[in-house]
This record gives sequence, structure tokens and C-alpha cells, in this order.
Amino acid sequence: MVAAPAAVPLPATRSSWTTGALMIAAVVLVGLNLRSGIASAAPLFHDLENLLGYGTLVASLLPTIPVLCFAFAGAGTAWLVKHTRLERAIGIALLLLTLGLAVRAFESTWLLLAGTVLGMCGLAICNVAMPSFIREHHPQRTASMTATYTVTMSVGATSAAALSVPVAASLGSPTLGLAAWAIPAALALLVFLPLAIAGSRTTGPAGPHVSPWPMLATRKGLLFTSMFGVQALLVYSLLSWLPHILISRGSDPATAGFMLGLVQAISIPTVLLLLWMASKPRLLRPAFMLTCGAAVAGFLALLLLPVEFSVVPSVLTGLGLGIFPLLMLMISRSGNNAAETTALSTLAQSVGYLIAALGPFGLGLLQGVLGSWTVPLVILVGVTLLQIFLGYRISGSGRPPSEPLDPETVGPR
Repeated sequence: MVAAPAAVPLPATRSSWTTGALMIAAVVLVGLNLRSGIASAAPLFHDLENLLGYGTLVASLLPTIPVLCFAFAGAGTAWLVKHTRLERAIGIALLLLTLGLAVRAFESTWLLLAGTVLGMCGLAICNVAMPSFIREHHPQRTASMTATYTVTMSVGATSAAALSVPVAASLGSPTLGLAAWAIPAALALLVFLPLAIAGSRTTGPAGPHVSPWPMLATRKGLLFTSMFGVQALLVYSLLSWLPHILISRGSDPATAGFMLGLVQAISIPTVLLLLWMASKPRLLRPAFMLTCGAAVAGFLALLLLPVEFSVVPSVLTGLGLGIFPLLMLMISRSGNNAAETTALSTLAQSVGYLIAALGPFGLGLLQGVLGSWTVPLVILVGVTLLQIFLGYRISGSGRPPSEPLDPETVGPR
């Protein structure tokens, strides 16, 4: 894995205040867009299927594309950062996201799939690159900027989930409702553009190269990768299918989308609480157990309670989503430098999302065959129990497990 290059100063004519404000605005706007393209689609899957007439295979593939892109395109972030530098790589990613979301405006199954692939590749690059961006540009405020980043992700997802059906209705088409989320992505691109241009002008020496793949043989790499895969499987299964589950039980699409928005909204204060707990070593394990336990209770409630009580699983699973920022914070603290951090982030996300892809695709196909969500939900409850075990292990020492890197994983770029 290639190291993220050293932080690049903006031109001297800019004041430090302006530079700092631009950095924070970039983190906020990227965060707002990192889940909106996904969360806006789930409440519209039912309408898209009716409009475009695709079958079970495409219906199961659509929510799986983001996770597969996170796995494969995320791994390609190493090459992109090496050849363009960190800031420009994120700028390219935002361009891909904007174009991909805009393409989904057309009433074509193939363009829907192509736009989703393009946009989600952009998201994948941002997913891997942003922890290094935060570490490089905010080294003394890693926890607070990680909190800002993850909270804005939840705000963006909440807004997209709750508003996607009303926006589509006002525009007269679910495809236009999907494409509308290209507008905030374009705004993020415009704000990030000065950073991308400034970053590309640097010619200083590159840092060390750290390959992510040998880290899979270490305890730290294996734990982070397994935990990331399990939590991502749960999260993307929920984001992809919660509205469909509720609609199949008699809920209307707008209410189902609102419940998905509620899941994201509950995760916002949860993130703040859990990151505060994680800042105190003795509370790190309780933070993991709190969010993992809420996930177990939430999926059990979704399995057992009638649709009239859907607010209960929505609140509980929202608490369960807090595991993601805890993992990202630990990843951002885990390496001795940005190269190691980026390597672990690449490993955990590439392999982890590949594991997670089994969730949306497999559960969608299983529901299509069985005609019921009961068995898929039982499987998800079992996965939440595995998450508790992994969370207990990964949080045991109060800090990320550490071990020296094999010399072969480090070398010149």
C-alpha cells in the first residue's frame, strides 16, 4: 500500500484561518456525501423495480454494487494516491461520484447499474483515503475530526433516506430522485478543488510504501478485517433492505424511508457518545459492547415485532451503527505513520467489504426464493452475535492491538 504523502500546504497567499476552514469544510462535505448516494436508493428500490421492470437478480445486485465497489475500487486507492497524491485522489473520487449519481437520471436499467458502479467507485476511494487525510491535516484533532466526519455521514444518510421518496415524487420519477443527490456531490467537489490543485503541485519526497496484504497475517490485521466485514455486512444489509422489509409487511414507501432515516438519525448522538467513551481507555470495551448489544436487540426486534412497532428496531439498530466510527477511530490511531494507517484501512475495507457483499446480495436472493424475510433476519441475528465476540476481542487492551511490521511490508515508493 502506498503511503499518503505528507500534508501539502496551500499557497502562501491564503491565511492559516482560511486554510483551516477549507480543510474542515472539505471533511464535512465529503462526509455528507459518503452515504447519501446509498441511503437515497433503498427507499426507491420498489418504485425503480416497477418502473424499469427488472427481476430478482438485478434487484439483489443493485444494493450489492456499492459493497463490491468498496472492496475492489478501495484496493485501487493505493495506485491512485501514489500517482496523483492524496488530495487529488479524493478530488477524482468526488468527480466519479458526481458523474455516477447524475447518470442515474435516465430511465434505463443499464445506466442505473453503470451510474451506480461509477459513483460507488468514487465513494470507495474516499472511504479509504479520508482517514489518512484526517490524520495528515488534523493530527492533533484526530478524534474530533473523526467525530465530525462520521456525524456528517449520518446526517447525509438521514437526509437522503428520509427525503428520497418526497424528492422523487416532486420530480415525477424515482430515477430523477436518485440523480438529485449529484448536486451535493458537485458542491463537495467544488470545495475540494483548491486542495486537489494545491496538492498536485508538491514535488517533495514520497513516504515509505506499506503493503496492506501481509498485515492480514497479523492479529491486528485479522481482527480489524473480520470486524469490518461483519459490521459492514450488517449495515449494508440494513440500509439496502429495511424499507423493502417494512413495505412487504404493509408499510407505505414514505414511512419505510422515514424509518431508514430514523436509523441514521439515532446514530448521530450515538456516534458522539461512543467516541467520547472511546477517548477513555477504560470505556473503550463498554462502548463496543453497548453498540454491539444494541445491534443484537435491534435485529431481534425487526424479526419478532409487527410493522406497527417498526420504530423500536429502527432506534436499536441506529444505536448499533455506532460500531463504524469506533473502528475508523481505531484505524486512524493504529499505525506509526500515515502509510501504516492507510495500509490497514485498505486491508480492512477491501477484504471487509468483500465479506459484506454476501449480505445484500445473498439475503436478497434468499428472500426472492423463499418469499419471506424470516430466514434472512435469523441469519442477521446470528451475525450480530459474531460481532459481539469480535468487538470484545478487538477492544480488550483499550487501544488497537499493535505489533511490528514485517520488514518486507515496508519499502520505497
